[in-house]
Amino acid sequence: MKKEQIVSRNPKVMNGALVFTGTRVPVEILIQHLTAGDSLNKFLNDFPTVSQEQAVAYLEMTLEVADARVA
Repeated sequence: MKKEQIVSRNPKVMNGALVFTGTRVPVEILIQHLTAGDSLNKFLNDFPTVSQEQAVAYLEMTLEVADARVA
């Protein structure tokens, strides 16, 4: 999945927050759910416009960036 299929940023959508492409769901909401102890499935049920593929790809992309910064 290409980055532009996973996340996007547009000043006209949610005041420029990073959102899952094709939705108005900020990626920050996924992180908040996970840090609160919610499962990925709960997040996906709460925000059905986000696909599982997008959510997993975002987490993988974030992990790659974190790994690169530590290395």
